[in-house]
Amino acid sequence: MILTDREIQTAINRGAIIIDPAPVEKAYSSTSADLTLDPNISIFKPGNVGIEKTIDPTIDNFNTEEILKHLTDPYEIPPDGYILNQTRLILAYSKEYIDLRPDPKFAAWVEGKSSLSRIGLSIHITAPTIHSGFNGRIRLEIVNQGHHPIRLKSGMRICQLIFEQTLGTPDRGYLGQFSGQKPA
Repeated sequence: MILTDREIQTAINRGAIIIDPAPVEKAYSSTSADLTLDPNISIFKPGNVGIEKTIDPTIDNFNTEEILKHLTDPYEIPPDGYILNQTRLILAYSKEYIDLRPDPKFAAWVEGKSSLSRIGLSIHITAPTIHSGFNGRIRLEIVNQGHHPIRLKSGMRICQLIFEQTLGTPDRGYLGQFSGQKPA
């Protein structure tokens, strides 16, 4: 069951869902709450001509975050914004901290905003699930699939969370490698 704006606000008010800072009134639509872009992003380093890099996620003890430390550089979005060119991928976070641990019967989906997707901006590639028991900031895989560069600014509404109530309580909360994630 997807929560309406009223149910999301009620869950936040009673502490069953934590969003910090709390969404402002205009961040709500009928069945979602908007999140904003954190100023800290990760930009992929350019490749060197003649050097081949291959990522093998099938090896034992593969650690995505360790790999990303080698492949990306941290960058803080300046006040005039960051220009995301066509076909470029960056990693970013929501400014808001999300905590679904207080009530394990809630999970969420992170989705793009239609106004941004219509100009070619994708905010997640294939990983929209925010598992029951998750806590941390939402990591975004942002790609410009459009025909023109797009200016991204810290604090802009970048995505939306759609909350749902799970059928039953999970045996265990989210224990994945991204629990508690936050900008470096």
